[in-house]
Amino acid sequence: MGSLREAFGLEEFSLWSDLPSYMVFGAEAVTKAYLKAPTFSNEIMMRVYTDSFGASINGMDAPEHTRYRRLFQQAFMPAQVLKWGAHLVPEVVNRLIDSFAGTGKAELVRDFTSRYPFDVVYAQLGLPPEEGAVFQKLAVGLMCILVDYPHAVEASRKMGDYLLTLLHERRSIKSDDIVTMLAQAEVGGERLPDDIAVSFLRQLLNASGDTTYRGTSSLLVGLLTNPDQLEAVRADRSLIDQAIDEALRWDGPLTAMTRQTLSDVELMGVTIPAGSKVDIVQASLNRDPSRYPDPDKFDIFRERKRHSAFALGPHVCIGQHLARIEMDRAVNALLDRLPNLRLDPDYPPPQIVGFNSRAPLELRVLFDA
Repeated sequence: MGSLREAFGLEEFSLWSDLPSYMVFGAEAVTKAYLKAPTFSNEIMMRVYTDSFGASINGMDAPEHTRYRRLFQQAFMPAQVLKWGAHLVPEVVNRLIDSFAGTGKAELVRDFTSRYPFDVVYAQLGLPPEEGAVFQKLAVGLMCILVDYPHAVEASRKMGDYLLTLLHERRSIKSDDIVTMLAQAEVGGERLPDDIAVSFLRQLLNASGDTTYRGTSSLLVGLLTNPDQLEAVRADRSLIDQAIDEALRWDGPLTAMTRQTLSDVELMGVTIPAGSKVDIVQASLNRDPSRYPDPDKFDIFRERKRHSAFALGPHVCIGQHLARIEMDRAVNALLDRLPNLRLDPDYPPPQIVGFNSRAPLELRVLFDA
C-alpha cells in the first residue's frame, strides 16, 4: 500500500470491465475524495448490494440520504448509547465471559469477539434471544453477494420476511427497541416505507455486529502482541479510549469504500471521467507516514489524530459511538475477569487477514483461572 501511495496517490485499474476504475491512496487524496460528496456518489453501492441489503442508505445521496439518515440517527443519540453502555453491553459481555472464565484458556474470536456485538444488536432490536444464531448466519450470508449470489439473495429474502413481520407486529405497541422505533416512524408526515426500514435493519444487523467484532479482535491483537502496552492499559483504564483509536487506525475493519463520479473531476492532478468507479482506500490515510510516523507500528501512545476507520463526510458511520462503547466495555471486562491475560505460546502469533474486511481468524489466549 505504501509503494502505491508514493507512486500514484491515485491509480487507474480495471476491476469492473464496464467501468473505468480508480483507487485513491494517501491522507490528502482520501480526505478530498470523501469530502467531495456531491461529485463522488454512493449510488454505485446499490449496484453491488441491492439484491442483498435492499434500498440501503449507503447507496443514497443527498437529499434522500440526508432525510433518512436524520431519522436513523435518532436510534443512536448519546443518551441512548450511554444507556446501552451502562447496562445492556456489560450484561452481554459478562454472560459470554462466564462461559470460559473458569477454564484458563480461550479462543477469543470464536468464544467472544465474534459473538458479543451480535448479541448486543439482537437485544437492541428486541429479537428473541433463541434466534440469535439464525440471524448471525443470515447476516454473514448477506455479505456473500460477490462470491455466492444465490446464497446471499436467499439470506436476504429470509431475513427480510422475518423483519417485515416484526415491523408490522410492532406498529401499535410501546417499546424502546429499534424495530419498534422504525415501525412507528414518519418521514415528512408519512410512515417510513417498509423497504427502507427493512433495508436499514438488514444493514444494522451486519454493520453493527460485523465491524465491531472485527475492530475488537484487532484491538486485542494489538494489545496482546505488545505486552507493555497491555500492562499499561490494565493499570490505567483511561488509556482504553486511545487504544481503541489506535487499533482502528492501525488495522481497521474496512480498508476501502466505493464511490462513482457523477461528472469529470480532478483529484491530485488526475482527471477522473464521469461514471468511473472509485475505491477510496481509507486504510491508506490511516497508514500515511506523512501523517503518522512509523505507521505500521501499533502504538497507543502516539499523537492522536483523526483517522478514517469510520469514513469521513456525510456517510460517516452512524453507529461509531456505540462501537467505541462496546469495545471499551469488552476490553475492560476481559482485563477485570481474566487475570494475567496473555497469548498462548503453543499457537502461532495471531495474524490480521482479509482484503476489504479485516480481522484475525483466531486469537488463542491463556489466563489465570
